[in-house]
Amino acid sequence: MHLHLLQHGPHRGPARIADWLDSMGHSHTVFHLHEGELPPRLADGDALIVLDGPDEGDLDPDATWPRQERKLIEQALNGQKPLLGLGHGARRIAEALGAMVSRGTYAESGWHTIDLAPDSPFDLPERFEAFMWHRDIFALPDDAQPLGGSKASPMQGFSWDGNRVVGLLCHLEATPASVTAMLDHLPPLGNGPYLQERQAMLADTKRFDRLAPLLDRLLSQWLASARR
Repeated sequence: MHLHLLQHGPHRGPARIADWLDSMGHSHTVFHLHEGELPPRLADGDALIVLDGPDEGDLDPDATWPRQERKLIEQALNGQKPLLGLGHGARRIAEALGAMVSRGTYAESGWHTIDLAPDSPFDLPERFEAFMWHRDIFALPDDAQPLGGSKASPMQGFSWDGNRVVGLLCHLEATPASVTAMLDHLPPLGNGPYLQERQAMLADTKRFDRLAPLLDRLLSQWLASARR
């Protein structure tokens, strides 16, 4: 398969997703709409991934790329293409499906535990730890099934249309290098009870290793939707 990836900054890349795609024999192209690149033609790819990006309040109101991205997402939703969103990407998909996107009660960064929802369709453990970096959240879209939630964010993700469309607030793709890049170049999320210090985020590299099989299971389940 060939996948289109939409990236929103030099420090919010695909991280482990790129390695997984390569290892599984899939090809991919990264597009930077925020830098003026033309959007991809969905017909030229088999699936679309919308990566993390700025919070709602940090978007330039005069920028044209969010409208281009919204159009691509709507085309993927209507055209039966597998669609995956992470962070910003998940919020954009939820919004396109009619769900509310808003500032969360608490910002969330670092490592937090997610409890899988009882009716979750995801092939993930009932409880697992994931990396977080967000202030904004989304509601569950109509006809979607929930992933589960953390203490700070009860809605950590969703699946829609039989797992063809997936949105994740959490970051299973995180690596030590990707988190270090974010910490070095992105502004802090502020203050709050669910924000970790840099040292705590990077102290145990085995945490990142434990994300790898979770990402593998989720991406395999998601792309299997293309072969239904």
